[in-house]
Amino acid sequence: MDTALFLLGKLVGLILRAETWLVLLALLVVVAQARGRARLGLWAGCALLALLVGLTVLPVGALLLRPLEAAYPAEPPLTDVAGIIVLGGSEDVQASRAWGGVQLRASGERLAAGAELARRFPRARVLLLGGGGALRDLGGPMVSEASVGAEFLRRQGVAEARLTLEERSRNTAENAARGLAEVAAREGEVWVLVTSAYHMPRAMRSFAAAGWPDVVAYPVDFRSLPFGAGLGWNLPENMDALNIALREWVGGAAYRLTGR
Repeated sequence: MDTALFLLGKLVGLILRAETWLVLLALLVVVAQARGRARLGLWAGCALLALLVGLTVLPVGALLLRPLEAAYPAEPPLTDVAGIIVLGGSEDVQASRAWGGVQLRASGERLAAGAELARRFPRARVLLLGGGGALRDLGGPMVSEASVGAEFLRRQGVAEARLTLEERSRNTAENAARGLAEVAAREGEVWVLVTSAYHMPRAMRSFAAAGWPDVVAYPVDFRSLPFGAGLGWNLPENMDALNIALREWVGGAAYRLTGR
């Protein structure tokens, strides 16, 4: 069942991506021209152009991300922290495997915040979550996100004895359930959850559903800006923000429906 939901999520995610719709419109233009449907080709071409210009100029993704990122305060007050949970996703597993060392993605703030919290709370345990979220990892990743993250923290001076790795989970719901099984968090223990701000609402719901007793949200990697600041000429950044926002809103709704 978990694998079926994982595969379905990947399919829906592919359909939702902005570039998928750009490619489909471009394909429609080609097919319409090949079949002599000039009017259809013109309408499809205009729609493609309008979508490209809109995505390039307007920060639609940032507008959709903003309410997600505002759900929990940045840098909440913390005391008596028993453990620090760092969700995977900031590690570039393939590049780390190909080139060695620790290669990170745009959301590397997750690990940076984890290292900073580990220094602030030297007695806290550190739980790193993540096997692999790509389809190629269905049989188990050869290098896990958690292992790359652990190497980063070791290089920042976090002692090996403090680290617990969960290397089989493929999504947030599995992160929460398998992470709890690894550390057996008890009532009264405060665990701090570190992940990107846009992902925090879905993550907190999953951790509550999995039975974690006391989890404090520690959002990082904020992406949204006020509307005026986001106006410009930046197609790649706007598309990335829109893809993230669509994934989180649809993924959050799916998690609520399935109780995850």
